[in-house]
Amino acid sequence: MQANLDLDLLRAFLAVAEELSFSRAAERLLRSQSAVSLQIKRLEAMLARRLLDRTPRAVALTPQGAAFVADARRLIELNDEAIARLAGPVIAGSVRLGTPEDFATSHLPRVLARFAEAYPAVALEVTCDLTLNLARGFRGGAYDMVLLKREPSAAAAGLRVWREPLVWAAGPRRWEDDKAALPLVLSPAPCVYRKRAIAALDRAGRRWRIAYSCAALAGSQAAVRAGLGITVLPRDMVPAGLRIVDGGPLPPLDDTEIALLSARRLGVPARMLHDHIARSLEQVPG
Repeated sequence: MQANLDLDLLRAFLAVAEELSFSRAAERLLRSQSAVSLQIKRLEAMLARRLLDRTPRAVALTPQGAAFVADARRLIELNDEAIARLAGPVIAGSVRLGTPEDFATSHLPRVLARFAEAYPAVALEVTCDLTLNLARGFRGGAYDMVLLKREPSAAAAGLRVWREPLVWAAGPRRWEDDKAALPLVLSPAPCVYRKRAIAALDRAGRRWRIAYSCAALAGSQAAVRAGLGITVLPRDMVPAGLRIVDGGPLPPLDDTEIALLSARRLGVPARMLHDHIARSLEQVPG
C-alpha cells in the first residue's frame, strides 16, 4: 500500500536536519525534545529508512537522510504555497534579510521574485553588505536571517545553501603572466575571498600586493576593468567585461560556501522565506 507522508513529521525532520540538534529543533518547533524524537522515529518507520545517525554528542544525516532533505522541503513548500493561494494574502508581515552584495546580484533576485509573487502581502527588507557587517548585525538582532560567506565546515552553524568554485577574474591586461608582484583588487579584511586569494598565492610562492581595496562590488569590478589588478569571484558571478583566468600560472582556489542563518524564533513569513530560499538554491546548479 502506498504510504502518505505526514507533513508534521517532515517539518520535524527538516528542523533536526538544519539544526543538527534535537534540542535546538525542539526549541524552534515549540515542542519537547522527546516529542521531536518520536516524530523522527515515526517518519523513519514509515519510510523504512534511517535518516539520522544519533550519538550522545552529535546528530548527523545518513546518506538517505541527506538525499531526502530536498524532497521534504519541496513537499512542505508546495503545501504551504497551495494553502496561501487558496486562502488569499493572509500571510503578511515583514522579513529582514541580509546578503552579500555579489550574491544578491546573481541568483537571489529570481528566488526573491518568486517568493514575492507567492506571498504578495509579505514585505521583504533586503540589505546588502559585507559578511562581517551582516554577521554583526545578525547577532545584534538586525536581521531575521542572513546569507553569509564562510569557510566550509560541517560543524559550522547555519544551513549550507550554496557552494561554487572561486576563480581569478581579470580585465584585458594579462597580469597573471607578469613576473612582478601580482596587483590584487579585493574587499577589505576580513573577507573570505581576500583570505583565499592571499593564502593560495603564499602557498604558490607568488608575490602579491593590494592595489585596490573596496567594499563595494561595483567599485572593485570597475577597478579590474580599468586594469588596476586582478580579483577573485565565484565562477558563475563573473560579469561581462571580465575574463576568467583558468589554470596556471595562478594557483587554484578553494570553493566558496554560503550559509543561511536564521533567528531562533521566526514568524510565519520569515519561516516561509527561509524554506523557500533553501529549496530554491538547492535546485540551481552550483
